[in-house]
Amino acid sequence: MTIRLLLPLTISLLLSGLASAAPVQLVTGDDYAPFTDRELPQGGMLTELVQQALLQAGHQPKLSWLPWKRGYQATLRGQFDATFPYLKTAEREADYLFSAPLYEVTQRLFSRVDDALEPDKLEQLAGRRICVPLGWQPAPRVSELLAAGKLQVHQPQDLTACARLIDMGRDDFFIADSLLGERAIHLSGVSHQRFHVSRQAVGSHTLHFLVPRKRAHAQQLLDAFDGGLRRLRDSGEYQRILDAHREHALRAE
Repeated sequence: MTIRLLLPLTISLLLSGLASAAPVQLVTGDDYAPFTDRELPQGGMLTELVQQALLQAGHQPKLSWLPWKRGYQATLRGQFDATFPYLKTAEREADYLFSAPLYEVTQRLFSRVDDALEPDKLEQLAGRRICVPLGWQPAPRVSELLAAGKLQVHQPQDLTACARLIDMGRDDFFIADSLLGERAIHLSGVSHQRFHVSRQAVGSHTLHFLVPRKRAHAQQLLDAFDGGLRRLRDSGEYQRILDAHREHALRAE
């Protein structure tokens, strides 16, 4: 009887030891505040969320930071178990399994209050100058206007620069997630009252945790992660993490 009772405990301890001996190797990148940046509290909103979801699932995360392209390719080559956060595209889906959504990005158009623009009136945008930070992918509708030569584009280093350029009248608008746009205006030092935020959303997309399809037991890892993410949502911890990082983003100096 004693042996029978001890056997499950022994197996459980053995599996626990194996799990702790092989942490889940993660990689993400900098300069994507408030979502990921090693200078942010807990590495950013989605860094904290991903690590907590893995802990909920019984996995020990180990995080590395690399430039975005290098981290993405290194994960694909098997140097890391997973990467984040990425939006879903057909090209990426060919190589990666995607988690349940980590966060929904709602994009709005930010323009000067004395030259208010709305995305439902595309004719207003013809001949205008859009500010798109280096490395950012314009929204699909905007990409069509750029391809048709109906928009000019300016690409500064970051979104904070875009806020300043629009206030100075050198650019006409930028498109960003509501939180990212508000944070950029705050960091620019320009009054929020000088900006118009579109009533209509330009679009929305979700950000995800990615596991390479070629990784051994990829689906099991993804299922475990999604289970941990669900537990965070059900407990209210998911919302607490989001709220804490939003508050920090909007008071950052």
